[in-house]
Amino acid sequence: MSKKKYKVGIIGGTGMVGQRFVSLMENHPWFELAAIGASPRSSGKTYQQAVSGRWLMPTPIPEQAKKIVVKDAVSDIEEIAGQVDFVFSAVDMKKEEIKALEEKYALFECPVISNNSAHRWTSDVPMVIPEVNHEHINIIEHQRKRLGIKRGFIAVKSNCSLQSYVPALHPLMSFEPDKVLVCTYQAISGAGKSFETWPEMIDNVIPYIGGEEEKSEREPLKIWGSIKNGVISETKSPAITAQCIRVPVSDGHMAAVFVSFKNKPSRHQILDCWSGFRSGIEELGLPSSPKKLLYYFEDESRPQTRLDRNLENGMAISIGRLRPDSQYDYKFVSLSHNTLRGAAGGGVLLAELLCAKGYIE
Repeated sequence: MSKKKYKVGIIGGTGMVGQRFVSLMENHPWFELAAIGASPRSSGKTYQQAVSGRWLMPTPIPEQAKKIVVKDAVSDIEEIAGQVDFVFSAVDMKKEEIKALEEKYALFECPVISNNSAHRWTSDVPMVIPEVNHEHINIIEHQRKRLGIKRGFIAVKSNCSLQSYVPALHPLMSFEPDKVLVCTYQAISGAGKSFETWPEMIDNVIPYIGGEEEKSEREPLKIWGSIKNGVISETKSPAITAQCIRVPVSDGHMAAVFVSFKNKPSRHQILDCWSGFRSGIEELGLPSSPKKLLYYFEDESRPQTRLDRNLENGMAISIGRLRPDSQYDYKFVSLSHNTLRGAAGGGVLLAELLCAKGYIE
């Protein structure tokens, strides 16, 4: 890579995911934070002033971010786009408003890497887990033709809950999984909350997360789909059913996964697939890429959220308790860090991939 750093903007930079993006820019070898956009109430303030009393990260506000004057993410699009090479989007708005806003940035020839769900079902917008479907970024050329632009585009990461089980299932696709049941136990940071801001979650479990089950069941089918005639076509299988539950954990989404296959592998074959998995992006040397994506624990009591969520700086997936099931072929549990691998960290890794492949100049 060039020694010159890419200049980065973050829109929605004052919320929890936006704060995580800001934190991840500190000392990043490729990226330099140059602009922050947020709501009108934060516009005109320094970033330190804008997040005063509501900084939620475990580390202090990065020095490079403190004095950046926050701009209005909606009304200052041209100014922000003119200062950066691309933006991360973590805005908290209505879905249709987000969809329109991200497209406006793209039309100003500013690439958008989005943490939001608004464009996940736009047929020529890639929804990417880099180790799983990095080839989907090739759809960007079709998207640019549709929008009539040369440099801008929109790329999105998938829902945070998927990161806990899709990377674990992906190396097993050659055995043709046809039925998957998944129950996810999701941290409160996935709702942008902490225990200080959501005391009702202490000593509590909420068995409903709006829209989460639909995303968990459908999004993997696009991720495992293929590019045909300028759009990404979903795969037809496996059939996935999901139940998503909010639990009193600060960070980390755990999944209990049950899976049946058309060509049932042995337990040994599954473990070999996990231990030997290579994604095809290792040679790119992406700074946020884990040295190893999948870790299997033989200890029946692992993975544990508090012990294992930060494995490989929060970018690895922990798996355990693989065993036969009486209704499905196998069952196992898996864990991911939802605001790192599942949100901002996954977005940063996607941006690194797009830079390495020449989609961001």
